[in-house]
Amino acid sequence: MFDVGETLVDETRVWSAWADYLGITRLTFMAALGAAIERGDDHREVFELFRPGMDLRAALAEPSAAHLADAIGAEDLYPDAMPCLRALAGAGYRLGVVGNQPTSAETVFRQADVPIELVASSATWGVAKPDAAFFERIVTEFELPPREIAYVGDRLDNDIGPAAAAGMVAVFIRRGPWAWIQAGREDPPQAAIVMESLVDLQPALAVLG
Repeated sequence: MFDVGETLVDETRVWSAWADYLGITRLTFMAALGAAIERGDDHREVFELFRPGMDLRAALAEPSAAHLADAIGAEDLYPDAMPCLRALAGAGYRLGVVGNQPTSAETVFRQADVPIELVASSATWGVAKPDAAFFERIVTEFELPPREIAYVGDRLDNDIGPAAAAGMVAVFIRRGPWAWIQAGREDPPQAAIVMESLVDLQPALAVLG
């Protein structure tokens, strides 16, 4: 099972587009986002900072923000994402992609030329990480014991901690702002596997058996 943002998808373009929409320089917006992550705040606090009382759903309905509603595309995938998925599929692994995303984010994975058994989002399921019910839903969908499911993610709070607590094999990929700010160079003790590229995933899983 794979998280989406900063695991399979590079969100740089998406965050930059929001900065442009708000009329804030990208450097300022990214710095504010990093500060929010460091404080442990919800990322939506960044929007509140620059535009108090902003309704994100209403903003997405504005013509000037139409390009943000379906922001994630195949061009945003990290270069190692599809090769990793293809290699795992070829090795016989069952694959899933589900993260805290709008339903529209599912499209790029449903259209991928690789057999992904489960594609979903928090919006579709009506439950978001780090809620334990999110990880229970994964177990239900795959009909496997948690110990036979590896969950790959970049965040300690939303991915690694709750996946390990659910009894899954927690796989930490150290990239993206949350990973670097929350963990730095430390290896999270809850993670069974730590890596900085998805090319290392299949060999690491093979070692675990």
